[in-house]
Amino acid sequence: MPTDADASPFLLDVGGDPGIDPLALAARAAEAEAQGFDGIGAAETRHDPFLALALAARETTRVGLLTTIAVAFARSPMTVAQSAFDLQAISRGRFLLGLGSQVQPHIERRFSMPWSRPAARMGEFVRAVRAIWATWQTGEPLRFRGEFYSHTLMTPFFSPPTLPSGPPPIWLAAVGRRMTEVAGEVADGLHAHSFTTHRYLTEVSLPALRRGADAAGRDASALGVALPSLIAVGDDPAALDAALAATRGQIAFYGSTPAYLPVLAAHGWEDLHERLHQASRSGEWAAMAAMVPDEVVEAFAVVGSGAEVARGLRERWGGVVTRLSFSAGYPIAPGTTAALLAGLRG
Repeated sequence: MPTDADASPFLLDVGGDPGIDPLALAARAAEAEAQGFDGIGAAETRHDPFLALALAARETTRVGLLTTIAVAFARSPMTVAQSAFDLQAISRGRFLLGLGSQVQPHIERRFSMPWSRPAARMGEFVRAVRAIWATWQTGEPLRFRGEFYSHTLMTPFFSPPTLPSGPPPIWLAAVGRRMTEVAGEVADGLHAHSFTTHRYLTEVSLPALRRGADAAGRDASALGVALPSLIAVGDDPAALDAALAATRGQIAFYGSTPAYLPVLAAHGWEDLHERLHQASRSGEWAAMAAMVPDEVVEAFAVVGSGAEVARGLRERWGGVVTRLSFSAGYPIAPGTTAALLAGLRG
């Protein structure tokens, strides 16, 4: 895990676009590889991220392929283990399994799956996936028995061939302290949420990641940190105004959600959450963005031209994150993207 003194460069990823379909994502992956990105993410929203990345693997040869994220509790450890193992084989070792818990209403009411003690369940989920992979790689008997999951049957007929590259790494999405500690205990890296600030990441998330690693006797410095950073970028006044409006709306949406209150609370902005939350309950979506002051926008997002945002991202996240992507709920002009990449690679 990087420290503030670590000058390691970012790996630059194309973030998971919630609206993109699998065929379009495969084409975007090829484009991202040509542009020099290091990875491309597929988010689980409207489409299955494993299917999209399987197509992307066939269109690329170098770029990393990441689920950002797949919903763990919508599946069993066995189904996740199989999908991830296959993707690692198809991509020849370029897959990174990103998992997240989602929230209780979605797990119970959308996926019709059980929900309880999410942090403890996630830790066991990851251990179960690794146990299944170990059986496939070594042939040792499958004997995983836990509180939430039990896997004790695996025969040669159902075991895939071993992977020359080994199984993929597992990264966990987390915002709260306990889930972040679990990432330190069992995962290879942390997927931070786009609704974060430098203060929250460095004063809350990274210490929790270290606590989890220390408790498990693991080396915290070996863990990665991925961040889809909010940016409001535009190389002319009209484009920048549109980017700021969209970004302010994103911040208002996340800020209204109780799950993300701890991030605002780290800055003493609990009152903003209360106002946004009440407005969301009343359906005042259009008014919510105007409630977000400039100070809050600047804490969550890097703002400016392509060159200015590149410089700001380096200053804010250099030595803090290892994988960086852009979170932007608006189209970015190709020339602006080129300036961003040039500034971050320079």
